[in-house]
Amino acid sequence: MVSKVLSSSYIGIESYILEVEADIMAGLPSFNIVGLADVAISESKERVRAAVKNSGYEIPARRIVINLSPAGIRKEGASFDLSIAIGILASLGEVENKKLEKYIVLGELSLNGNIRKIDGAINSVICAKENGVSGIILPRENYLEASVIKGVEIIPVDNLVQVVEFLNDKIEIESPKVESRKEENDYLVDFKEVKGQVQAKRCIEIAAAGGHNFYMIGTPGAGKSMLAKRLPTILPIMNEDEIIESTKIYSSTGLLTKDMPIINRRPFRSPHHSSSMVSIVGGGRVPKAGEISLAHNGVLFLDEVTEFPRLVLETLRQPLEDKKVSITRAEYRVEMPADMVLIMASNPCPCGNLFENRCTCSPFQINRYQHKISGPLLDRIDLYLEIKKLSSSELSSYKEGESSIRIRGRVEKARKIQWKRFGNSKINGNMTPKEIKTHCKLDDRSKKVLIDSIDVFGLSGRSYDKVLKVGRTIADLEGSENIELSHIMEALSYRKK
Repeated sequence: MVSKVLSSSYIGIESYILEVEADIMAGLPSFNIVGLADVAISESKERVRAAVKNSGYEIPARRIVINLSPAGIRKEGASFDLSIAIGILASLGEVENKKLEKYIVLGELSLNGNIRKIDGAINSVICAKENGVSGIILPRENYLEASVIKGVEIIPVDNLVQVVEFLNDKIEIESPKVESRKEENDYLVDFKEVKGQVQAKRCIEIAAAGGHNFYMIGTPGAGKSMLAKRLPTILPIMNEDEIIESTKIYSSTGLLTKDMPIINRRPFRSPHHSSSMVSIVGGGRVPKAGEISLAHNGVLFLDEVTEFPRLVLETLRQPLEDKKVSITRAEYRVEMPADMVLIMASNPCPCGNLFENRCTCSPFQINRYQHKISGPLLDRIDLYLEIKKLSSSELSSYKEGESSIRIRGRVEKARKIQWKRFGNSKINGNMTPKEIKTHCKLDDRSKKVLIDSIDVFGLSGRSYDKVLKVGRTIADLEGSENIELSHIMEALSYRKK
């Protein structure tokens, strides 16, 4: 008898419904899995055999064929173990079929029949909701992650016997109560710890308020990394949609842990400059999210950006504009979100002391070092600032600066103005040309200054729009309905000449 069990898989971060078909027939004893399964799935037959036997059931010495449909899509991972086992037991008459069409079944089996955590659980719950499947059976360790999605019955299970008895209506499994998780404000770092660097703090605040990309170039030890690591502390608290989006990305890449079952705090990703292009952008034989997508709804910090391979940096150009990553290979095409604030930091020259009048580099070395960042990439940066080291009086001062909570208050106020303006969660950094024309109107004086600056700063059409976007954010921070001359002047001060 052929049995069917609903399951789910994903490509990139997008899930799809998968049918596990099981057939037990007469013939020489064998166990075959078809449907473009990878090694982990092919090896599941040994785990399934042992788990079924150690759970008190018997698999007869017959020919067993498992088909994973649709068969034309490559599948990977051990999350189909449970659905394969249930399919076999349903073919043997150990499991009734009436409930099977109502639930997606997912889980990795241990040899004793216990069910282990899987990747991409929240993706499958979303898939169940979108396809009208009433519920999903998954490992108990994935319950907190899955419970973020409402409107789907989630059945957390511990072992194979429990699943069989639930499907046969012998037991009821209650879902544990979960307290709603909100982002906490108790970060380990705070802006009040940053000494001096008033202008850099101002840039960070503007970047947070409007979602603008920021490039800091300055002396080693001036506080570039310190500033970047504190940016998440002044970003608004994540809303429910952002929590689901980020948790979905982290779940599909297997980065959720017992201590971090959902992502309810703004991500901060800081990859090393030796990272490969695939690890930054995403992709691979089996498509996975890269650092760009892992930073979605948060911050991507590239420290010592001039040490990154140029090819890796150039791949940032499209995501910075489109707020998503499109990856096309011979076997697949996936899109993953990448709406983050990019912070880049570097030294001004190989020795790092160009701004301190004790540089030992030749003009050729300085020029070659600074030109490691291409013009098209710099054109996509909204804010550019040169930072010098602190003075002796600033270093020895014990006076605390402005706290992150206070700065966050101004950022949230500016963001609310933007959300009201656009009627959704869009912010100034993501404005389209049409929206710029509507919401970034200038008076005659401001317009003349901006036009005169085109040749001085070598503004392209894109960088011209970025000045207007930054000016709009500065006006929002001040609660000004119109963009004034002072706002345009400040925005121009953050452009690289």
